[in-house]
Amino acid sequence: MENYAYYSELLKPAWAPPSWIFGPVWTVLYVLIIVSFGYVLVKYMKKEYKTSVFLPFFLNALFNVLFTPIQFGLQSNILATLDILLVLGTLIWAMKVIWPKARWVVFINIPYLLWVYFATILQITVTVLNW
Repeated sequence: MENYAYYSELLKPAWAPPSWIFGPVWTVLYVLIIVSFGYVLVKYMKKEYKTSVFLPFFLNALFNVLFTPIQFGLQSNILATLDILLVLGTLIWAMKVIWPKARWVVFINIPYLLWVYFATILQITVTVLNW
């Protein structure tokens, strides 16, 4: 079971956003992710996109879903940092492979990319502060 109290007790940088902001931000981002990743999934299932296009989207979704149980369930900042780096890397990879096929997917994922980049810096900082 996730333990959000654990995270509230960690040292965080002064620039860390308040905890209430994460819910609304992720709600908007998940809508964008579902629309864009869903598009790629449908194209893949229709055999219009190869596995090489689908794979980074699948891995990104997997690593994204794993972050919460790692951070709040396992309470492991180090594993959460590795996971968020994988989220960031697979998102960049996904945006690169989809660019020639559906540029709108790249554009719709820019807010997600910016948030994940910010979250990566935050997670690294939290990990270092609580080493």
